[in-house]
Amino acid sequence: MAHGIRTDSHTKRPRWDDWRQSATRYALLPLRIFLGVTFIYAGLDKLTDSSFIRADGVGSIGEMMEGVRDISAIPALVDLSLKNPVGFGYAIALGELAVGIGTLLGLFARIAALGGALISLSLWLTVSWSTEPYYYGNDLVYLMAWLPLVLAGASVLSLDALLAARRSNSWGSTRHSASEH
Repeated sequence: MAHGIRTDSHTKRPRWDDWRQSATRYALLPLRIFLGVTFIYAGLDKLTDSSFIRADGVGSIGEMMEGVRDISAIPALVDLSLKNPVGFGYAIALGELAVGIGTLLGLFARIAALGGALISLSLWLTVSWSTEPYYYGNDLVYLMAWLPLVLAGASVLSLDALLAARRSNSWGSTRHSASEH
């Protein structure tokens, strides 16, 4: 009687390709978490700072925009914000909050990332444009960080993926039940 080892009863070791494929799927998750949390924090920080959402005074959005007007890439954009600095301050804060929540939850992730990229672009062209050397200005880095999420969206651990799976399942069951009749 020949004895052998049953290979089907042993746990398979993970293959390198499986790990690499999994790592690729989750690659943007740390970036999504970082940007989501950061933008939520930035929005809440602005909304809860009593000196920020004011037209003038130390630490106000009005004072900041007045200070960067002549050194920004697009002074007309700064002038637009100076027509109503309080409204602009609320718009930036609420925009950051919406972008952060959407990014963190993965809900309308590409739209949220586009919003984040536009906020970062506007801040780079106004507030941090004159930073030298350019790589000290964080708004340009944030702009570049948003671009992979604009392109790829949130494919894992996201409400977008959950909704897509539900649509796919309901579409599949609808097609299946229709073909049975």
